[in-house]
Amino acid sequence: MALHKENIWRRVGIGVFLALGSAILLTLSFPPYDLWPLIWVAFIPMLVAQFRVLPRRVSSLASAIAIGGWLGGYLTPIFAGSGLYMTWLPLLIAGITYLTDGGVRAFHERTGYRWFVGHGALNWVGFEMIRGFIPIMGTWGFVANTLYSQPWLIQPVSIFSIFGLGLLIMSVNYGLGLGALYLFDQRWTLDSDIPLLARHSVRNWALGVLAALVVWTGLSLALFRTPTTATVPVAALHYDAGTHPWDAVDTFSALTRRAAQAGARLIVWPEMAIEGDPQVTRTAEFRRLAAETDAYLALGYFVPVTERVWRNETTVLAPDGQFLGVYGKDHPVTFAGESSPTRGTYPVYETPWGRLGTIICYDLDFTDTARRITRNGAQLILVPSHDWPQIAAKHYAHLVFRAVENRVSLVKADGSGNDSAIIDPYGRIIALAVTPGGDRQGQVVIADTPLGTGDSLAVRLGDWVGWIALAGMVFFIIYDPVTKARARRNSASGESAE
Repeated sequence: MALHKENIWRRVGIGVFLALGSAILLTLSFPPYDLWPLIWVAFIPMLVAQFRVLPRRVSSLASAIAIGGWLGGYLTPIFAGSGLYMTWLPLLIAGITYLTDGGVRAFHERTGYRWFVGHGALNWVGFEMIRGFIPIMGTWGFVANTLYSQPWLIQPVSIFSIFGLGLLIMSVNYGLGLGALYLFDQRWTLDSDIPLLARHSVRNWALGVLAALVVWTGLSLALFRTPTTATVPVAALHYDAGTHPWDAVDTFSALTRRAAQAGARLIVWPEMAIEGDPQVTRTAEFRRLAAETDAYLALGYFVPVTERVWRNETTVLAPDGQFLGVYGKDHPVTFAGESSPTRGTYPVYETPWGRLGTIICYDLDFTDTARRITRNGAQLILVPSHDWPQIAAKHYAHLVFRAVENRVSLVKADGSGNDSAIIDPYGRIIALAVTPGGDRQGQVVIADTPLGTGDSLAVRLGDWVGWIALAGMVFFIIYDPVTKARARRNSASGESAE
């Protein structure tokens, strides 16, 4: 019997409410709110709305609202003022989600929901893998990032990479979501032709994903330990130099002396702290500073090439006055007009304090650059950065996963005085300064930092779980029309028999 129009609108209203609930849960899971336990159930209201409450023809409205609403709460504050494209990106993604998810409910109804958990988890992580290749995306918004403050729970990332943790989170959501659909069917029937969910299958999936979570947690606790390697006194210079950080060389020099007096022997300057290559600009001054402080200085600088292109680089200066090499930013911020013509090499420097590598700011949002540096032998990665206030509570979270993936320590020094951090090889945040809006007084973030081993499986195999998820995503894209054709044949056979 057809539903009355008022019942349809009631279903739409309830479905929208549930989808907004998922958007809110997702937003609260991420920094700066950090209610990380919510990520394990955040998608369940959306799934109930999409696969039971909303009418079939608008079922994808649930995922569009949940994902678009969450991205609105997460991304819009980050990129506000950076142009219409970034400001309206959540709305664009919501529209794309509405169109691409339009046939998902029909697929699961054709296949009796037997692929529900695998389809949902693999598709999500497969799309995260794709986003990891997009210059303006990287690992921003990865569901795993919600757990950055829980190092006891994320250690298997050193085996399965950040994509493995994402796959677990989404499997738990879809496994428990399948259970929520089964419980819904015990109480309400809004569409009489919905396939019955087999109780044993639902139970097995729910128990299976919870068992996977328990195993993951046990493995994480087994891997989580206190580093036994040598420690290095490291400092990050944290100072807001305003709109012209390269005018603050004197301030950074004073902070360098303060860091050295506190015992630091590796000192990281921020991104673009110097206008001009220190190997040819004020070179004698920097050499005197390194000799005076008896410290290795990681100097971030930029060199204009044309009006719109500049070299964004870091060099390491030894106390004896030798420049050890140059690293060019691997992932330039293209939406800000940045270019990095010297990228593509990943040098590692031998020092008495260990083997050092450098990356620059946005490089930490991608899994590949830190991995390449670690494969080249780095035990400690120095990270000059220049963030803006809206990402102060979010950006250093990515650094935690680069540390665990590669089993190395990382040191981030921010030239806008927003977020500087020192992370050990197990993802512990051992020193941190977060001052959204900038620190105009300046401070030294300093800690005895353990050297890493760089011996994780993720270093050798890379994003292997992400590639598996991407393959699964492709499988379901191909398999969907197969199920449609099979359903048409079965329907035709049934009509002929009649």
